[in-house]
Amino acid sequence: MYTANNRINNQLSIWLITMFLIISIMIIVGGLTRLTDSGLSITKWELFSGLLPPLNENEWILYFNLYKEIPEFKLQNFNMSIQEFKFIFWWEWVHRFLGRVIGIMFIVPLIYFSFKIKISMLLNLYLIFFLICFQGFIGWYMVSSGLIDRIDVSHFRLSIHLLIAFLILSLILWNYLKLKNNDYTLRKIKNKINPILPFLFLVLIFIQIGVGAFVAGLDAGKIYNSWPLMDATYFPDDNFVENLFKLSAFSDPSLVQFIHRNLAYIIGFFYLCIFYKIYKNRMYDLYKSVNILGFFIFLQIILGIFTIIYGAQIYISSMHQLSSIFLVSSSIYFFYLNTN
Repeated sequence: MYTANNRINNQLSIWLITMFLIISIMIIVGGLTRLTDSGLSITKWELFSGLLPPLNENEWILYFNLYKEIPEFKLQNFNMSIQEFKFIFWWEWVHRFLGRVIGIMFIVPLIYFSFKIKISMLLNLYLIFFLICFQGFIGWYMVSSGLIDRIDVSHFRLSIHLLIAFLILSLILWNYLKLKNNDYTLRKIKNKINPILPFLFLVLIFIQIGVGAFVAGLDAGKIYNSWPLMDATYFPDDNFVENLFKLSAFSDPSLVQFIHRNLAYIIGFFYLCIFYKIYKNRMYDLYKSVNILGFFIFLQIILGIFTIIYGAQIYISSMHQLSSIFLVSSSIYFFYLNTN
């Protein structure tokens, strides 16, 4: 994607980093939408008509009446007032509005650059746009799972939705780094580790994000609010070890929390092995990137511990999700340095 035109390269860089930032905001807003139980407040797929929020009291009543028809209201929020409904509505509306903004902010510059650069050099960016559009479909697919016979969305669909968001973010960052590959600071690294190691590390991070979505979707962070033990035992005392080897484990809140905890330990240990290898072999050019990666790994672990201890309170949980953006970004950067 790198061209000989420095002006175009600069425009591409600004656009990509802007998209990275707004998608990061989108992930944070999406997390807050989940934490405030706002995701089912808009019960229709409104690609164009939903661009504007309710503009008068009659429209608010219409949306509220639609919300009253779903199980979440009938079984859980039956005492909700219209003012309380407006609070959860705004979170979901902002989340969907940002989705539309992201789509527009991506496709319009992409069309512009298509006239400036050969389309063959932009195919990877068209792939990202496809994923952005697909993400909108997955978002509605997720919401629809909570409109008939559930009071929450499917945690499996929630996990897919979150993973695609991080995949989009990662691909944008990767393309930004490729564009900047002419920068001496990215090309000077000679002594690198086997790229399989940072790749496997990145895969583990994505698996952990998926399991984290299970924790959020099942409200599994609101049980066993102690650390390092789950109450008085290492393994949850309301379950059996053999249940870990069943597919139903991913729908069991205590087992999902157990898996999430222990994946964090595995990731932390894997990092220490990479850290040791780099320092043992005096790979000086990787010191900075591996140190940054380590900082965000252990910050994420600490925030995860506090999230558990305080019962997934919204402020700590949102910081935990924000930290995951930095962790994924530093993992992508570390992986990139060892493959280019």
